[in-house]
Amino acid sequence: MKLTDFDYELPPHLIAQYPTYPRDRSRLLVLNREEGVTEHRLFFQLPSYLSAGDLLILNETKVIPARLEGIKERTGGRVELLLLKRVREDEWKVLVRPGRRVRPGTRVLIGGGKLIAQLTDKDENGYRLVKFTWEGDFERILQNLGQPPLPPYIKRRPEPEDRLRYQTVYARTEGAVAAPTAGLHFTEELLGKIRAKGVKISSLILHVGWGTFKPVKSGEIAEHKMEPEYYRISTSVCQQIKETKSSGRKVLAVGTTTVRALESWARGEEQREGWTSLFIYPPFSFQVVDGLITNFHLPRTTLLMLVSAFAGRERILRAYAEAIRRGYRFYSYGDAMLIL
Repeated sequence: MKLTDFDYELPPHLIAQYPTYPRDRSRLLVLNREEGVTEHRLFFQLPSYLSAGDLLILNETKVIPARLEGIKERTGGRVELLLLKRVREDEWKVLVRPGRRVRPGTRVLIGGGKLIAQLTDKDENGYRLVKFTWEGDFERILQNLGQPPLPPYIKRRPEPEDRLRYQTVYARTEGAVAAPTAGLHFTEELLGKIRAKGVKISSLILHVGWGTFKPVKSGEIAEHKMEPEYYRISTSVCQQIKETKSSGRKVLAVGTTTVRALESWARGEEQREGWTSLFIYPPFSFQVVDGLITNFHLPRTTLLMLVSAFAGRERILRAYAEAIRRGYRFYSYGDAMLIL
């Protein structure tokens, strides 16, 4: 399939700049895959589409404050670093803005020098490498100086509230540089109502990396390569999945990252932990996931390709067109879809 097969036009005013308050009052488009029928609800009505014995699986990864702002030591010019992946104790793979103006050897002072970043070189994929020096506890310094890594289509600076809202209520294990945004709609109260209905809720970890959002540049999508992301699924969750499937109940994934972890496990001789580069695009045979809760994704992205593989490309694009006509809010802080 071609990259242009996954394109659509979105009016800019539908790109959500702030989250919905409260979380579970965002809108929910429900798509029936077999019939192609859509319904329009609010997210807090999700339990009415779940049944006792179903298994809802969350991604409990926690977003680190990966956005750092500093100044060049010699010139005072402003520099922004986005942490992508820790390579060594003191070295990270990063994105740099403005990248072309920051040469190897440049030292960047962050927080008045509480954290110093020295750009070293590029890795094999062209990302910049930075070596940090600091005194004290790095994680504590990062919490104090870093900001939530809001995506670039949110045209504002991070605000204090984003530290809470660009994080799921069930985030536990730090390691993501972007939020698993389908989970942003859940509240503790809603999770309690889902459990009260007899639905099992479990979690796994897939640390969302920049590769999930890396632009697809190949005209033929099969030529695109996903960057590895770390995932871990416990033995008990694996057993729950097998029991749920054998009983004829549904396994529902919250977010495309959860889907990739589950389907990677299913294809890796049930390897419960590792690095996945699984690229899901049509056609694809899903072995675990029966239902998907997800946000609305950017055109020409691997995320849109994944949901198209799950529900059918034409059906997804029709649902997106309907959402646009009805004024749904798109992307990270936007509304949600339930695909059954």
